Amino acid sequence: MNRTCFRLATNLAAVVMVLTWVGATEPLPPTVARNPLAFTPPRGYVCHRVPAPLTVDGRLDELSWSLALWSAPHVDIEGPLAAEPRHQTRVKMLWDNRYLYVGALLEDPHVWGTLTERNSVIFHDNDFEVFIDPDGDGHAYYEFEMNALNTVWNLFLDKPYKNGGIPVVREMPDQRSGVWVCGSLNDPKDTDHCWTVEIAFPWAVMAEYAGGACPPRDGDQWRISFSRVEWGFTIEDGRYRRVPWPGGRAGGSEEANWVWTPQGVINMHRPETWGYVQFSSLPAGRSVPLRPDETAAVRYLLYQVHYAQQEFHRRHGRYARDLTELPDVRLTAAGLAGPVTMRTEDAAFIVTALVRRADGRLVRLTVDDTARCLQRAEEPSP
Repeated sequence: MNRTCFRLATNLAAVVMVLTWVGATEPLPPTVARNPLAFTPPRGYVCHRVPAPLTVDGRLDELSWSLALWSAPHVDIEGPLAAEPRHQTRVKMLWDNRYLYVGALLEDPHVWGTLTERNSVIFHDNDFEVFIDPDGDGHAYYEFEMNALNTVWNLFLDKPYKNGGIPVVREMPDQRSGVWVCGSLNDPKDTDHCWTVEIAFPWAVMAEYAGGACPPRDGDQWRISFSRVEWGFTIEDGRYRRVPWPGGRAGGSEEANWVWTPQGVINMHRPETWGYVQFSSLPAGRSVPLRPDETAAVRYLLYQVHYAQQEFHRRHGRYARDLTELPDVRLTAAGLAGPVTMRTEDAAFIVTALVRRADGRLVRLTVDDTARCLQRAEEPSP
């Protein structure tokens, strides 16, 4: 979870008052700024079926885990705008009829943790985070955080913070997690190697918002991403002490946000940038190609319009009535089949585009003022 977002959620009324007061010439808060990066397809991963249930102890030593491929290493949340992570983070995934399994390896010469109360604010420690949006519409998604003590935090958001979403603790009955430390936990006298985590997310819980088959069918894709929060620290009286967060990276924080697929801004709660996980019924070790999302470039474009509308509303107290009032958004993207259109009504808007797939079929995409993205296959003309 991004710290700016958490404060926004817990002080929503105050934030609304501040935004009402701020003048039209004030800079746009980073929680609603457009992505400064040129479109790059989010990363993807093929998640294979496991033949037998895994022992969730954090060790990742079963044969099935050894056959599963590692993801590409994490990068800074801002992507190429920031420095490379100091320590490597990689992820693996597997699934069976009961669980989605996530394993991760977090290299770290100093493994420490302090929080022991379940559903406390885990990112105040170094942590590993999982975000799951089953139907990929940017709403109704799960957030999971854990530290090296295997203390967990389960959250659910109906929509992103920047669009008024409020996080609620939502436990996942039958969820399992484990941690294994290659080194010594909370001992600053030596140098550690890494810590590994293992999590089993139950399909029975996620089925409520899956919007389709759960467990997924062969070839189905979900939007999922992973984050790692890494703090600076000092050692006092033989113990690790986290460097306080004085107001964000610009305020001198030594905190870092490393993610599987970059967000472009310091905010994990932009589900449209999360990665694609494609489920395969074949066992780990078999080669299955990842199917690209042919709508991705146009989807990114529509979200750029969405953020431009939020910026316009901040500055003018209303949404732009048509796209000519948003001249700095370049309305071109690969796969775009026809002009982008927008309809604005009072305090709401919806922006629409058609995408032509490689097989010639059309898909209609819409993104509205709440940042929800829907897609629908268009019936071919008679």
